[in-house]
Amino acid sequence: MEPRDLSSHTVYRAGRGIEEVARELGLDPDDMVKLASNENMFGPSPLAVEAIRESAERMHSYPKASHADLVEKVAALWDCQPEQVWLANGGDGALDYLARAMLEPGDDVLVPTPGFAYYPMSARYHHGGVAEYTIAKADDFAQTADTVLKDYDGERIVYLTSPHNPTGAEFSTEAVRTIAEETDEETLVLVDEAYGEFSDSPSMRPLLDERDDVAILRTFSKAYGLAGVRLGYALVPETWADAYARINTPFAASELACRAGLAALDDDGHVEQSVETAAWAREYIREELAADTWPSQGNFVLAEVGDASTVADAAQEEGIIIRDCSSFGLPECIRITCGTEADTRRAVSVLNDVIEVVEA
Repeated sequence: MEPRDLSSHTVYRAGRGIEEVARELGLDPDDMVKLASNENMFGPSPLAVEAIRESAERMHSYPKASHADLVEKVAALWDCQPEQVWLANGGDGALDYLARAMLEPGDDVLVPTPGFAYYPMSARYHHGGVAEYTIAKADDFAQTADTVLKDYDGERIVYLTSPHNPTGAEFSTEAVRTIAEETDEETLVLVDEAYGEFSDSPSMRPLLDERDDVAILRTFSKAYGLAGVRLGYALVPETWADAYARINTPFAASELACRAGLAALDDDGHVEQSVETAAWAREYIREELAADTWPSQGNFVLAEVGDASTVADAAQEEGIIIRDCSSFGLPECIRITCGTEADTRRAVSVLNDVIEVVEA
């Protein structure tokens, strides 16, 4: 027998890890700096690490209490009902839950290009079709209502990323409201705010009180530094929130993840340090890098360097791992994650040397 036809499905390619690259190049992993995957430069919250250690002996139990406690805490954070919090195994798990709740076989979704590869992947897993709208470099990657609406054709879900990866651009609240107003009543406008903590702009959360066709995605992977435990959630309108009980997997997040999330929400200092350092690093990269860059509200900066693959490979030889954006359809661009001050300064210095050689 054979699996179903998966020829239209793409493969998600994660950024390469330090150990993998160090082995390949014969380098000391302790001398390498990874600024390719938009991970937290300070690692996980120390409170979360301690919570994981303390909960290790409870791994024989299902995470019923911790799941309920985390849902309550997230609901309080966002001033909404617990039923509106759809806890999941990472932000991608929340995307799957929303697709499962919304899509009938043959329904289409509208996704940004460039954009997060898992949007179309999740839709196709749930037998949906995929259309695209373009975040155009010629427009400095502006994200407006017209950016989306000019390509909208009645799709069931419209995916918006704010801040957008890999560009760092944002939608305004008014733009999202306009998109929701001008799309069909049965179209869900899904706003991915995975990088929201790093932004100076407010969340789209108030729209949940105004409308029943907007949902928000959040994650613990970025500002909270918990990418390795896989923990995310969606915030959905109260009128259809009870659908979660019908579509989620049993115990949508693990005991370790829930305990880590509960502790991380109490560690304001860790988040503040992460956000403040990212803001510093964004400005430093934009001011000091010998390449054109775009304003960003994420914990990363997009830069135009000519031949991104060559620059990324050469930087890697010098111990700096950054993201070649060819997979985003931007072969002339690299994405640099905001690191600690020391790592950011070193990365910019190495990249400037590499760019000079490549352009010579």
